[in-house]
Amino acid sequence: MSTPYPFTAIVGQDDLRLGLLLNAVSPAVGGVLVRGEKGTAKSTAVRALAALMPEVSVVPGCRFSCDPVSPDPACPDGPHAEAAGVSRAARTVELPVGASEDRLVGALDIERALSEGVKAFEPGLLADAHRGILYVDEVNLLHDHLVDLLLDAAAMGASYVEREGVSVRHAARFLLVGTMNPEEGELRPQLLDRFGLTVEVSASRDTDERVEVVRRRLAYDDDPEGFAARWAEEEGALRERIAAARVLLPRVVLSDGVLRQIAATCAAFEVDGMRADIVMARTATALAAWAGREEVTADDVRRAALLALPHRRRRNPFDAPGLDEDKLDQTLDEAGGDQGQDNDDDPDPGPDGGGDGGGGGGVPPQADGEDRTPPQGSEGDSPSPAPRGAPDTPGRPAGGEQQPVAAAEPFRTKMLSVPGLGEGAAGRRSRARTEHGRTTGARRPEGALTKLHLAATVQAAAPHQRARGRAGRGLVVRRDDLRQATREGREGNLVLFVVDASGSMAARQRMSAVKGAVLSLLLDAYQRRDKVGLVTFRGKEADVALPPTSSVDAAASRLESLPTGGRTPLAAGLLKAHDVLRVERLRDPSRRPLLVVVTDGRATGGPDPVALAGRAGRLHRAEGTASVVVDCESGYVRLGLAGELARELGGTAVTLDELRADSIAGLVKDVTAAGRAA
Repeated sequence: MSTPYPFTAIVGQDDLRLGLLLNAVSPAVGGVLVRGEKGTAKSTAVRALAALMPEVSVVPGCRFSCDPVSPDPACPDGPHAEAAGVSRAARTVELPVGASEDRLVGALDIERALSEGVKAFEPGLLADAHRGILYVDEVNLLHDHLVDLLLDAAAMGASYVEREGVSVRHAARFLLVGTMNPEEGELRPQLLDRFGLTVEVSASRDTDERVEVVRRRLAYDDDPEGFAARWAEEEGALRERIAAARVLLPRVVLSDGVLRQIAATCAAFEVDGMRADIVMARTATALAAWAGREEVTADDVRRAALLALPHRRRRNPFDAPGLDEDKLDQTLDEAGGDQGQDNDDDPDPGPDGGGDGGGGGGVPPQADGEDRTPPQGSEGDSPSPAPRGAPDTPGRPAGGEQQPVAAAEPFRTKMLSVPGLGEGAAGRRSRARTEHGRTTGARRPEGALTKLHLAATVQAAAPHQRARGRAGRGLVVRRDDLRQATREGREGNLVLFVVDASGSMAARQRMSAVKGAVLSLLLDAYQRRDKVGLVTFRGKEADVALPPTSSVDAAASRLESLPTGGRTPLAAGLLKAHDVLRVERLRDPSRRPLLVVVTDGRATGGPDPVALAGRAGRLHRAEGTASVVVDCESGYVRLGLAGELARELGGTAVTLDELRADSIAGLVKDVTAAGRAA
């Protein structure tokens, strides 16, 4: 087994280390979600934490890590007779992004359950992680139903497996740590709320600190054992401090005054439900125990709010997590009066004097001196308004380019879907064969049976009962009799936006409406679990403003800064979209694309631009790409060019007004695919 990087050798990242350590002290805090860019020691810190966790005593031979002092009465391997426990290190279990539901929660042997009445259960990763750490890297890329199962188990401390009336339950209490890169897509707000704490991490911009990071990493790579030995004393001290804080935790007093501060803070920031209040109370208590105190102070409440509330302020998909710290201080002052004192005024803030060092890589500091500049997008921030006095028609600055305009208010759009039956990733847009949904039939299982079709199984086994010597009431079932249920649900698609940003679209009021429509479609894509991409065209060429990604937030950001002006190279935009889709078909062949072209249909620049655009459109139709053209033409005189483009694409054209779900123009049904007559 390789030697892990020492936790105390990590440079900087104070919030990350503190969030992990608080969960180590009190797993009831509810885990931590680590958000940050690539290469910021997220995974390194999580793996290093395992070496600091106290050893656990388990029942010998129990696959579910039962505590010999108080074994789980419902343990599938139980009941356990009294026996001496065996000590082992706490496990760190990693959940891969591509894991199946059975790999996560475990699997029942349906054949033995039907024929023998035996609950033969193969434990999953939740059982392995019991009394240890469950680490989910790239948790935002995990399928939503797996995230739901994971968070339910974390909240209840138990995992339930149900298969056709056969049920198994086992304990599953673990420290949950998820990491994610926001550039690859956000978690839904209701899933964010289930994580106790969240921390934002980024690479240091301090030259000396970056040098120290590189120096330590190179030293570790050259000699992992020797490097770890040099940090053994600091690791031992930190391990002892965690153990001491765990012992002190039950004695920490949470006064009524502090509880009022917690409740007032959650109410002031309008967080939904009561989970935030409970998490803040547990976090503040853990902070006090970590500092060696038996009473929670106002400073503990403040620090708990900074860890527990930012991700719960994210109401809308395009909101960035954040907290207005001035408002937080005001709320605490009003609710607390003279309750508690800051640790800065405490002559003995903790067992280590409150000074854990800055970038030296020890335990996170207890002092409260970090930079408190609110993150962009936090409460109180708003997009910059369009310049006053800007004309409604485009001016002619150098290059014919207009400054970006703000998007109009988004609205609920009509349903756009890809025809046919797909097999892509689970989502909420187009019909697909999925693991979850309504049962539509049965088939022989390919590999492990996951969803039993009971009626089809009985029908297959019934004719053979006499030949199999059936004597009792039970049904004699063989492997060949089992039938897998086929189910139909919804899939997520790749929605590729091709947006006309040319001079013909550049009127300020008009472009604002167009951006509002695209933003509305992006919001719809977020809700339906789609991947999105953005191609823009203007001047002489087309650009991939955003390669296909799960981050709808990134697409909205690119849209906001989109400039306009110049000619209309429509064919270039369609050909660029064709290149993007070709690559994506190789990368993710099961995810079907939906092409959304936002334009007035005009094409200028180069020889015969209209004919060239038509040929580019027919190229998409020949490959079976479902498409819709959002017609942005305005005014009393309409040329109908967007409708012509839709016919070349083999798709449908809708106006901006018809795109609204509440319009009276009629519901937009499935987008027509290739094969429809022009």
